[in-house]
Amino acid sequence: MFMIVISRTPTWVWLLLAALVILGLTQTRTRQMTLVRATVLPLVMMGLSLFGALSTFGFKPLPLGVWLIALAASALAAKAFGVWRGASWSAGTARFEVPGSWLPMLIILSIFVVKFYVGVNVAMQPELKSNTQFSLLVCLIYGVFSGLFLARALNFWALLKRSPQMKLATQ
Repeated sequence: MFMIVISRTPTWVWLLLAALVILGLTQTRTRQMTLVRATVLPLVMMGLSLFGALSTFGFKPLPLGVWLIALAASALAAKAFGVWRGASWSAGTARFEVPGSWLPMLIILSIFVVKFYVGVNVAMQPELKSNTQFSLLVCLIYGVFSGLFLARALNFWALLKRSPQMKLATQ
């Protein structure tokens, strides 16, 4: 069964996986990033997570609510535990210095695996689209991953806001 699924998976899915692995690997090195670049990845990954939920289950209040609650809880927990600490802002270069981490790779690949799993199972069992427990579980997982990315974006904005140059500009 596994080999049938793998052999029938479209080529673009494997190309996407390769691109995501490359993206994840770039996150493992310390690097300098602009505000736009630092916040685009988290926002895109959140968007893909939400798209995964909506494209599979439709715009239903309960699964969407679970996604939002999981997003908020995960973002708050990530902030409370300092998951994304270590980045710094340099007003002189207008860049963040972001320490390398394997966590973005783990989250990116986890989202891919969940999306792949959901896609395969819904293709084999279309009735899962209307299964409340399945939709809530998937939306919960997507929401948790999205919350982690939201916490990362918010961390960058908080660093920028704490910058002495930013304070001077707003006074």
